This record gives sequence, C-alpha cells and structure tokens, in this order.
Amino acid sequence: MESTVLSLRVDGELLERLRGHAARRGMSVQDYVVRTLIREDFDERFKTAVEETEKFYGAATRPAIT
Repeated sequence: MESTVLSLRVDGELLERLRGHAARRGMSVQDYVVRTLIREDFDERFKTAVEETEKFYGAATRPAIT
C-alpha cells in the first residue's frame, strides 16, 4: 500500500492526550492516530454495509431483551 504524508496542526492539550494514549499502548503518536483513523473508517464502512443489507432484506425483527 502506498503511503502519503499528511501534516496536521493540533492543539497542545490534544497532542498531550494523544501521547498518553499512544504511550499506554506502546505506540508512537503517528501509529496511534493512523490506527484510530483506520478503526473509525472500518466502523463507518461496516455500519453502512449493515444498513444497506437491512434495506435489501428488510430490518430483521430483533427479540426483546428482558
């Protein structure tokens, strides 16, 4: 997969929080941000796929949780 450089300007407090999240996972800030974006993108594509499937087949009747 080809990679491209993306520069971001972020608030200092946000950068410190990102550093903390990354450090807890033993990752660089860059790797943490990229993995977070990949996960978010996957979640959004999965949600869209589920919605399209429900449109095609009709919303499944879900049992009530008691």
